[in-house]
Amino acid sequence: MSLLHRGSARLLARRPLTNRLLTPTTPTRSASTSARAGSTARTLVYATIFTVSAGLLGIYYFDSRSAIHRYILNPTLRALFDAETGHKLAVKALKYGLTPRDQVEDDAVLHSEIWGQPVNNPLGIAAGFDKDGEAVDGLFNLGFSWVEIGSVTPKPQAGNPKPRVFRLEEDNAIINRYGFPSQGASFVVSRLKERIPHWFAVEPERASLRHGDLLAVNLGKNKESPADSIDDFVTGVKTFGPLSDVLVINVSSPNTPGLRGLQNKDHLEKLLAGVTKARDELPPSALTSSRPKLVLKLAPDLDEDQLIDIADVVQRAKFDGVIISNTTIQRPKHLVNAKKQEVGGLSGPPVKPYSLKALKTLRQHLPASIPLIGCGGISTGSDALEFAKAGASLVQVYTSFAYDGVGTARRIKDELVEELKKEGKTWTQVVDAAVKELSPAPSPIAEPVKKGEEAVSQLVKEAEYLRTLLEEAGKHEEKVAALVKKGSIPEAVEEGEVQASVIS
Repeated sequence: MSLLHRGSARLLARRPLTNRLLTPTTPTRSASTSARAGSTARTLVYATIFTVSAGLLGIYYFDSRSAIHRYILNPTLRALFDAETGHKLAVKALKYGLTPRDQVEDDAVLHSEIWGQPVNNPLGIAAGFDKDGEAVDGLFNLGFSWVEIGSVTPKPQAGNPKPRVFRLEEDNAIINRYGFPSQGASFVVSRLKERIPHWFAVEPERASLRHGDLLAVNLGKNKESPADSIDDFVTGVKTFGPLSDVLVINVSSPNTPGLRGLQNKDHLEKLLAGVTKARDELPPSALTSSRPKLVLKLAPDLDEDQLIDIADVVQRAKFDGVIISNTTIQRPKHLVNAKKQEVGGLSGPPVKPYSLKALKTLRQHLPASIPLIGCGGISTGSDALEFAKAGASLVQVYTSFAYDGVGTARRIKDELVEELKKEGKTWTQVVDAAVKELSPAPSPIAEPVKKGEEAVSQLVKEAEYLRTLLEEAGKHEEKVAALVKKGSIPEAVEEGEVQASVIS
């Protein structure tokens, strides 16, 4: 071996193995090219994912109808979670502003009115969704003009045992037996107060803190309270009067023992007198400089005689309005889902015929000065218009919102605009025409007896009123005779009942 070879071997032997292993080698041209190509591909993949995600997020957040939510997100949530868990997640998402807003200005044909006050549109969210007032502003941001929280009970209570909410997906319906789970009045009051800014550029006219919108609080009673006691409702009026535009007296939930018994005439007279007195004794709200309106919420399961009795009590108590209706305990034969026999209140499209029938009956026995709010099975613009034609000044949704998600309000409003424009009318025109046609004319016979010339004038009014009634009855009698002649006996019987109600 040469001296050169031996020297090189000794140098290599002295060099640490780690240094030899870590000594960089010059990459080949092909390895460098492959690395650059891989880096470019990763960058393109990441950029594509970011762009698609941002696009989907933009579509989700700015699409007022929120088709992604209706057709993708909501069905996925229903598949992953039970009904109550899904409900709670929806409330939290609205609470923290994680949902789209209604970005579209309401069409002028939707502008509504109740108690002489303008309302942006006729669509509201019914009580039962936001039970504890967590998502008030989130719900207004979806385009509802009436947000009703609750039912709120004076004391906290857990409600009925779980499971207590059931989806009937084939029927687009829900059965619930929640039983007024509530964090209690004090907790909800603190939530409502948190909404109020420390200063206003312009003093608010309404507790909603929004022009053309109304905030309602639905009042319930604790399960442990005596069935015939009105104390919980009186307490609720005193507690929430300063913080609400409307207080809803809920005597129609089927899930609190004895509650629906308060719809009976004797109990109802005492209840309405008590809460009206409590409201009238409130000082004007420091927030709105006014007192809240009082509205009664009824069940759809009342018969005609009961509704007539209730109309009489509502008038004499000078109550401000009626919501009709709550859930039903009836189970239509066409229900498909196996859970249809669960105990509780049924809501969704199956309740619509009952609600609509009760609404029409009540409208025929209440003066035009007492507005009705329709609720029960409304899921399209056509449904809403049907309630308007039955005399409802406003409408509310619940189950359709639970199934279709945050774009429900905008979708129904858009459909309603189309329906109204087909007829060439505004919402207010439809309602006014229905109320004028269906509501009873004010009876001069009910006016206090006067003296002198005023007495003569009053007698003339009463005679004209009686003549109008007789003419109306005569028209119905002619219709009955014509129907009998045709052999249309069921229609003749129905027309005869109308004639009897006119005369009575």
